[in-house]
Amino acid sequence: MTTVDVVFRYAAQPSEIVARALAGIKDVYGIRAVRFDRAAETLTVEFDATRLNEATVTSLVRRAGLQVVEQLVLAVPAPPSEPPPAA
Repeated sequence: MTTVDVVFRYAAQPSEIVARALAGIKDVYGIRAVRFDRAAETLTVEFDATRLNEATVTSLVRRAGLQVVEQLVLAVPAPPSEPPPAA
């Protein structure tokens, strides 16, 4: 199992209906956790990358009714190393 977190910034506080719909995505096989940070206006979805991908998770969140503004990058990949100078 490969656990991945994807973080979404949302436009407005979700209504009770949207919050319930988002809680329901935990029933999808491969979704491990759904966490709100109301102060930062973000939603973190932890999922099993061997079962789902980010596009599927994004689709689930949007279908639940959350107005996603952007997907945040948690880690930036290291730039490729340059080859050693020729001697």
